[in-house]
Amino acid sequence: MLITLELPEDIAKELETRWTDLPRAALESLALEAYRSHVLSAAPLRRLLGFEARMQVDAFLKEHEVQDFTAAGFEHDREALRQLRASEARRRHCFQGRRGSHIASQPLGGI
Repeated sequence: MLITLELPEDIAKELETRWTDLPRAALESLALEAYRSHVLSAAPLRRLLGFEARMQVDAFLKEHEVQDFTAAGFEHDREALRQLRASEARRRHCFQGRRGSHIASQPLGGI
C-alpha cells in the first residue's frame, strides 16, 4: 500500500532539519506506534521496516526507548535466574566437596 502525506512546505522543511529522510521517519513513527499499541508484533514490525534479523528490531526498539516487558517475560526471566542460581550452588557444593576430600586425603606430615 502506498500512503502519501501532504505537508505544507514550511513544515516539511522544518521537519527535514530534524529528519533528513522524512518518508523513513514517518514509516518508523507509524511502526513504533503500531508496536506500542500492540497492533504489530516484532515479526511484522521487522518486515515493515525491512530488517533482516530480530536483533535489528530489538536495537530499533531500544533506540526509541520502547520497553517490551510482559508478565510472561518476567516469569521466564525469574525462572532462568532461579535455575542459574541453583546450578551455581550445585557447582560450588561440588567444588567444596572435592576440595574437602582432597585436603582430608593428604598425609599429615610428621604427626
